Amino acid sequence: MSELLTATLDHLRAMVAFDTRNPPRAIDSDGIFDYLRRNLPGFEIEISDHGAGAVSLFATRGKPKILFNVHLDTVPDSPHWSADPFVLRVGEGRAIGLGACDIKGAAAALVAAANATQGDAAFLFTSDEEANDPRCIAAFLARGLPYDAVLVAEPTRAQAVLAHRGISSVLMRFAGTAGHASAQQSSADSAVHQAIRWGNQALAHVDACAHERFGGLTGLRFNIGRVDGGIKANMIAPAAELRFGLRPLPSTDVDRLLQAFREFANPQAAEFTETFRGPSLPAGSIADAESRRLAARDWADALQLPIGNAVDFWTEASLFSQAGHVALVYGPGDIAQAHAADEWVALDQLDSYAESVSRIIHE
Repeated sequence: MSELLTATLDHLRAMVAFDTRNPPRAIDSDGIFDYLRRNLPGFEIEISDHGAGAVSLFATRGKPKILFNVHLDTVPDSPHWSADPFVLRVGEGRAIGLGACDIKGAAAALVAAANATQGDAAFLFTSDEEANDPRCIAAFLARGLPYDAVLVAEPTRAQAVLAHRGISSVLMRFAGTAGHASAQQSSADSAVHQAIRWGNQALAHVDACAHERFGGLTGLRFNIGRVDGGIKANMIAPAAELRFGLRPLPSTDVDRLLQAFREFANPQAAEFTETFRGPSLPAGSIADAESRRLAARDWADALQLPIGNAVDFWTEASLFSQAGHVALVYGPGDIAQAHAADEWVALDQLDSYAESVSRIIHE
């Protein structure tokens, strides 16, 4: 085991021990942020509390041209863990612990690499990624600090990812007319029937988008995640609520897509509210997205990073891209292990990531 990997595991062991679950995001500027402050000697440190447990730490040394970003919050643990999720276990080529894969392993490697080199470096650590509430990134981007490229750490098997889908979450409410189910009904009387008819139209539209492509991604990802409404079998449902999510391609006009989904409701839905939107990577029009993807590829080549396939999951790299930065996703771990019981990251990927960060900082 290399000295850099040993140091990375030491930092990861300490970081996993801090409870940064989100929710409840009961995180403040002490705890893991105090640990980072103490273990980044020679860096100028800025810690900002953005409220509601959203805390960021911005660390700089010298005059770096590249920004590394990693989030420290984790999903909640499940009852299916075989041991204490806050105690790192290392063996059989992997490190197991809550957040080890997503994505404290990268954070630990950044600290280890920073202490193994004296080169210019810039790190942005955040704590609000898992709640779809990007206060930390928004506040950082508002400062307008210039960087040639931004490397956002997420589990990509230590390969540079240049493109991923956007994300949109929507709440719909349908209004019907309560009555006895034995009576003859019109097509709009039941709010539940409205929701079901809307769902059929939506699913047919998703099938029609199967041919669309961008950067190795195909079609539209769509999920009706929750349907709730009605009272009992012999009563016409006066109200129904439905929540769905979209994961569009970088080339998709999301406003136009949402308008199409809105118009599938007949009669018009009582409410159609987009509750969250994250841009795709790269962000922008079709032409802009392709230009930014090629710029990210050039940076990956220049930094000697292996390039992986585009991914379906969303990351905050898209927020940097939307703000005009060249952004790519690069980190140890496999998304298949993220958010799972006994979450783990492969030691060889941790080692590879730490070595590449060390090389980039040293250069």
